[in-house]
Amino acid sequence: VIIAEVENKIMEYFTTRNAVVRRYDDDKYIAVFNQVCLKSMVNERFSILDIVREIGKQNDSTITLSIGISETLDSIPESYEESRAAVDLALGRGGDQVVVRTKEGHEFFGGRTQAREKRNRVRARVIGNSLANLIEEASEIFIMGHKNADMDSIGSAIGMLGAVRRMEKEGFIVLNEVNPSIKMIMEAMKKDAPEIHEFVIDSEEAIDMAQKSKSLIIMLDNHKIYLAEEPRLFNMVDKVVVIDHHRRGNDGIENAVLSYIESYASSTSELVAEILEYMDPDMNITTFEAEAMMAGIVVDTKNFTFQTGVRTFEAASILRRHGANPAKVNKFFYEDLDTVRSKAKVVHDADIIRNEIAIAKLDGEGNSNVLIAAQAADSLLNIVGVNASFVLTHNEDYIHISGRSAGEISVQLILEKLGGGGHLVSAATQVYKVTMEEAYEKLLHAIDIYYEEIEKKENTNEDNIIEGS
Repeated sequence: VIIAEVENKIMEYFTTRNAVVRRYDDDKYIAVFNQVCLKSMVNERFSILDIVREIGKQNDSTITLSIGISETLDSIPESYEESRAAVDLALGRGGDQVVVRTKEGHEFFGGRTQAREKRNRVRARVIGNSLANLIEEASEIFIMGHKNADMDSIGSAIGMLGAVRRMEKEGFIVLNEVNPSIKMIMEAMKKDAPEIHEFVIDSEEAIDMAQKSKSLIIMLDNHKIYLAEEPRLFNMVDKVVVIDHHRRGNDGIENAVLSYIESYASSTSELVAEILEYMDPDMNITTFEAEAMMAGIVVDTKNFTFQTGVRTFEAASILRRHGANPAKVNKFFYEDLDTVRSKAKVVHDADIIRNEIAIAKLDGEGNSNVLIAAQAADSLLNIVGVNASFVLTHNEDYIHISGRSAGEISVQLILEKLGGGGHLVSAATQVYKVTMEEAYEKLLHAIDIYYEEIEKKENTNEDNIIEGS
């Protein structure tokens, strides 16, 4: 009954706009329409997304619609393939949204809900088996996360390196700098797991070893080349595997031989812990590896309070059974006094706008600025009435902005307007060639546009209700 109601609404939505729409599978549809129709749907922000979502709510279930559109008009077959790719991009970003492929790039609509957790483990098993085969075929495996590595990036890399080494293959973690957010775990690695520490190398060592057709890159906690620890390595290696939990962006790597991007997951460490079950049937992970991945889950879920699903706890349970000690994991997050003071000052100097968004600046420059900004943004959410927070700070030649949300406001959609991305509740961006004040103004403008889009969509929905009554 619910599916029939959804189908009727989809058919009605497109046909009343002079589009031709047909169902070609149980849950798949294809529509053909002109630019006038597209413009109408864009102006109303694709109200069909809200209509379908509301049907789910009324029936105590979660139903979302994902749409991919191509308006390049080069040829019908090419437009069809581009629209299918746009649907994949919409699903990779968590679903419940529309992706329009234009000649200039992509436009996104919707995406204001959390990605729904997937209970089926079939894909994890397929990815695990496929990854094991790729590792067996490779001469060297380079594992790397993003620049300014965080606990999830390094934790998932440690777990993956352990699996590679147990397959008796040459595996390495590519890491150029130990920043404050991973300082404690790297010190623990040197002391408690020297057999792992000796395989942590820098970019130059990786470049010297790389063999174009024989090496393999496993990129974790990131799917954009320019954010990788060493972007040059991608020009020297043909095969790339991507494992990430961030919503897929339109500038992600396109030629990966294997891609596992699941925005429902709490962290990349959760995904890696699942994959290891199928890569390593005996699951002989060491205590240190288990604690590293547990730390990755803890930091990205903020101690299991955000983006936490059943599979998150199942992954944590697996790691706990393999020796992960919560007390020891907690020590990875110890901070020095200067960091605590800097974070407290950021929170103290924050401004509140629109009665629900906290914005603060971290002045000065330092290696730990990005970490402090992210942690301060988390702390600002603890203030009564604050539903979202942003912290700006200097980092090298750009202004870094960390965004956090309690779930009602999409910081991802706001920071995407400034070239960033992430999740509905956690996102970031880098703004180049601007001063702190200029970046601050750009952020305010992005927030204004976000609210204007919401207001416009609400007004459109009200008009549709009036017309239909």
